[in-house]
Amino acid sequence: MAVYMIGAGPGTADLLTVRAARILARCQTCVVAGSLVPDDVLDLCPPGATIVDTARMPLADIVEHIVAADRAGHDVARLHSGDLSLYSALTEQVRELKSRGLEVRSVPGVPAFAAAAAALETELTVPGIGQSLLITRVSTLSTDMPAGEDLAELAATGVTMALHLAAHRTEQIVEALTPHYGADCPTATVAFASRPEQQTVRCTLAELPEALARAGIRKTAVIFVGRVLDAVDNPDRLDSYLYSQSRMTKLRDDCQAHP
Repeated sequence: MAVYMIGAGPGTADLLTVRAARILARCQTCVVAGSLVPDDVLDLCPPGATIVDTARMPLADIVEHIVAADRAGHDVARLHSGDLSLYSALTEQVRELKSRGLEVRSVPGVPAFAAAAAALETELTVPGIGQSLLITRVSTLSTDMPAGEDLAELAATGVTMALHLAAHRTEQIVEALTPHYGADCPTATVAFASRPEQQTVRCTLAELPEALARAGIRKTAVIFVGRVLDAVDNPDRLDSYLYSQSRMTKLRDDCQAHP
């Protein structure tokens, strides 16, 4: 028996990986964070599977449910929205499960920022404008940000930002980022990426609080900030070397020199 930590992707069931879908289809117990994972994902569970909603459970109760299922001889699917590597509380769960002797395996998922970028039809790394992406959140009632990771400090880098869990703190975002990005910096917000209720909002950084309030977006959203968002019209944009004529010529010459 094993416990499978599965990244359930941004929402829609057809964005689960093939591996995740196959594992989910054979797990007799599925432990899931309620509203973060839509019903069409749970429809992939086998008939008669036990579904445990952990939306309002403390860690100890979640672990006990998983341990009980394992002792009953069940493979267990622990579903997390997005990908396990970001804001999943994976570390503490694996620690507790392994301390009880359970076998834990991880299955990656499509992260929310990737689904959001796809919804925007936007590349987040554009030659000449930005080649880095900083994924972070704001400090709220959840776990405090570590020293050195305050939003204003991170903003000093000036790189493209992907802000998770932050749609309800837009005033804080504008205050922290404006000195480094400028009030006219483009932003793009995607709520419920890939789902039927998906929303997208594009505006300048200064307009962000009003624009998201008008759209009613306060959760389940990714906010991008950076000049790459208007790359098509940006005079600093460069075409990549990967497909350039100069690279193709070099490859041809290298092949001729070393047949």
